[in-house]
Amino acid sequence: MTNLLRLVVFTCLLLPAYGYSQDNDGFKVTTVAELFGIPWGMTFISDHALLVTERDGALALINTRTGKQKSVSGLPDDIHFQGQGGLLDVAISPDFKETAWVYFSYSKAVEGLGATTLARAKLNGLTLTAWQDLLVTQSRTRAGAHFAGRIAFDQQGHVFMSIGDRGTRANGQNLKTHAGSIIRLKLNGEIPADNPFVGDDSALAEIWSVGHRNPQGLFFNSDTQQFWSNEHGPRGGDEINLIQKGRNYGWPIISYGKEYASPFAVGEGTHKQGMEQPLKVFTPSIAPSSLMLYTGNAFPDWKGQLFSGALKLQHLNKVTLDDANHVIDETRLLSGLNERIRNVIQGPDDLIYLSTDSGKILQLSPTLNTKSQ
Repeated sequence: MTNLLRLVVFTCLLLPAYGYSQDNDGFKVTTVAELFGIPWGMTFISDHALLVTERDGALALINTRTGKQKSVSGLPDDIHFQGQGGLLDVAISPDFKETAWVYFSYSKAVEGLGATTLARAKLNGLTLTAWQDLLVTQSRTRAGAHFAGRIAFDQQGHVFMSIGDRGTRANGQNLKTHAGSIIRLKLNGEIPADNPFVGDDSALAEIWSVGHRNPQGLFFNSDTQQFWSNEHGPRGGDEINLIQKGRNYGWPIISYGKEYASPFAVGEGTHKQGMEQPLKVFTPSIAPSSLMLYTGNAFPDWKGQLFSGALKLQHLNKVTLDDANHVIDETRLLSGLNERIRNVIQGPDDLIYLSTDSGKILQLSPTLNTKSQ
């Protein structure tokens, strides 16, 4: 599809919403809009204005009341489209109303190779201006896998981004590469002085935590200062982790997954001194994508529960925690949609919004006179 045709369709298309309900779940699913590519990242810039990235390099602004879509211009020309790479996450700055900064992750073409990159730009109407690459990570390779790229803020002047191991397992324990880590920067891209490896010549100063395979979800709970991540295991061993400063999450030395071509476990086992244990393991793999802790009032019974999209097993995953962050229950919702759920966020209206790899933007709302389950 040409850029001109995409622009015409995005500007003029008005999609009728329709509902899908699952019996006894206490909520309904409404299709807000449908896009052409894979809607990878989503963020609200106002009550009904949803900014959505598509992995093939498009950026759309969607009115969630009408479904009307408009194209946003100003993306860079050097987005590296290969395998899982392309235009990835989007998130507004905590001071967006004052500064108009929007943060992006994407795979950047560097001498023909792809590197997960954190950037920001100002949103002026339907145009991005003042684009800045804050960190072109030291993660470039010919591989088209494990870019990660989820973004989170701690509301204390810092931004986090995940980087996968790029398909090279040893990267998870190599502190001289950003691959296999979660990084932390100031909002302007500077390195915070209290990052765990500042002053350590054997490590990159941007690194916050290491030992990750492919973290596809990040969520920082600013009320509790708890930082959550989920990531893909190999064959089994998908994880939910509580991320802490300077900690090592084990990949590839410890894992609950198995080799793809044999029945043998990856690494040395599931435990090793100095390496963190996941709070939740999924075996078989669900292939988690994005992560959200629900804090709203629309679904009061869901407060404090973790939600993740599932790509391989095609559902919305809900994990219930107790006050000590122990997993006490897991529920798999929306399996009847038969959709790879790519992203899940909470809207300003406290409703839940999802994107699917087929291009749909979905809204979950409570069923009238029905208590959420």
